[in-house]
Amino acid sequence: MRGYLTIEQVGKTFDTQSGKFTALSNVSLAIEKGEFVTIIGHSGCGKSTLLNIVAGLSRATTGAVLLDGVSVDEPGPDRAVVFQNHSLLPWLSAYANVRLAVDKVFGKTKSSAERDEWTKHNLDLVHMNHALHKKPDELSGGMRQRVGIARALAMQPKILLLDEPFGALDALTRAHLQDTVMEIHQATKSTAIMITHDVDEAVLLSNRIVMMTNGPAATIGDICQVGLDRPRRRLEMADSLEYARCRKQVLQFLYERHAKAA
Repeated sequence: MRGYLTIEQVGKTFDTQSGKFTALSNVSLAIEKGEFVTIIGHSGCGKSTLLNIVAGLSRATTGAVLLDGVSVDEPGPDRAVVFQNHSLLPWLSAYANVRLAVDKVFGKTKSSAERDEWTKHNLDLVHMNHALHKKPDELSGGMRQRVGIARALAMQPKILLLDEPFGALDALTRAHLQDTVMEIHQATKSTAIMITHDVDEAVLLSNRIVMMTNGPAATIGDICQVGLDRPRRRLEMADSLEYARCRKQVLQFLYERHAKAA
């Protein structure tokens, strides 16, 4: 198994007061360049643990992760993470938050004028060019998350990692941001992994949906191939047989084959 991103027999065990706890066991997955893959499962199934291993924020106990043929064992600018909490620096403007990342990654390879243009370009991608000089406390939750996505994109990562990026937003804002992410993916052909609890979100955005079994020792239980053409239009999905098929497959896995015990 080999892909642009390759997860090979990854396992993760934590030391706890009551002994060893195995969060993940024998997780293997190959992701091709340009794919948008969603990981879904019940709370506690190790989704975020797996994402943190790919990000280099946590080391696998067993197995390995390879990105473009290089082993992942620490954080790096080739993997940008967008968390549910936007994590913007509150004393900096939207522009300055993104520019900070741009300067860090491209300080030696782009001129100041090029970095300025690149910063504004990525804020424009997420439709935030009207609020360049506003600070986070002057922005709505959805706008702050847009800036966080712009900051991640501005690093030109090999893979974009999204850890429930819309989880704290209201339904309408969430829908608008989903549409923005689809636009960005279509325009940039970026490779992305996203964690979500939302089945409809997973089907709408993904090329494949990876379904995790319940923990402990969670692993990949099933994978749904989403055969929907891009670009995708939300309103058209209501009448799509393929959308309905994918949604049913994921729901059956989550609530029949691997229902979470109360």
